Amino acid sequence: MASESRAGPAAVIRVEAGGAAALASRFLAAEVPVSLTYNGIAHVVMMATPRDIEDFAVGFSLAEGIVESAAEIKGVEAREIPPGLLVRVDIPAHRAEALIDRRRGLVGQTGCGICGVTELEHAIRAVRAVGHPPALAPEALFRALEELSGHQPLNRETGAVHAAAFADVQGNILLAREDVGRHNALDKLIGALAREGRDAASGFALVTSRCSFELVQKCAAANVPALVAISAPTDLAVDLARRAGLTLVALARRDAVLVFNDPCGLFSPPADAPGPPLRG
Repeated sequence: MASESRAGPAAVIRVEAGGAAALASRFLAAEVPVSLTYNGIAHVVMMATPRDIEDFAVGFSLAEGIVESAAEIKGVEAREIPPGLLVRVDIPAHRAEALIDRRRGLVGQTGCGICGVTELEHAIRAVRAVGHPPALAPEALFRALEELSGHQPLNRETGAVHAAAFADVQGNILLAREDVGRHNALDKLIGALAREGRDAASGFALVTSRCSFELVQKCAAANVPALVAISAPTDLAVDLARRAGLTLVALARRDAVLVFNDPCGLFSPPADAPGPPLRG
């Protein structure tokens, strides 16, 4: 199935460590909900780049033990049904029956599926608007980025986990949590903020991962007004950040960051500043 795997370009603001800002643009990876159905029965919705979807359906079926060989898959049909893709996989009746039995005992995983969601229209929740703008300055972002590695003891030992941290408006990291799943790490951080009675709107969150739409949803739900991600966001993440009025900074490095959404005008470049050419 031919689909665009790259969306964009998106307008961004490149902010350097010294505070200089300039207009720029960058392409974003597309991210859409993909509903996998087996013999017409919805099984799971996964967030994926809409490319090589038939390969994805077959690989998922094999990797999850739904079938034992690709030969058991009688057909794969993918079609666009906004807001994503619906993929029908035809398998032998006894495999479908076994899958239904197994679904009764499903547990959460650390992958990229949306736990418990089987229909496309339920994959993307409405986002709430964050309460008020963060009082952020470029130096606070870079201070937090400099400190972040010091709050990742498990990753220093294993090199296999993500971290989510919360920093005050001066860039001092107050809390950090680690987990093999980026979603899980952010959930832990949000829980820690709530249990300690901290005001989530008083600072910003950092994550050591790409920024998918779920991370924006989680921050908006917890009233965290700004999110900083080490890697790039998807187009859907940027769209939801705009809807929520959430400041979104990504591709964050110690020498520069890219601001993908700046609803409060915190990082305004000169009006006549030229932007560099597009990068893929």
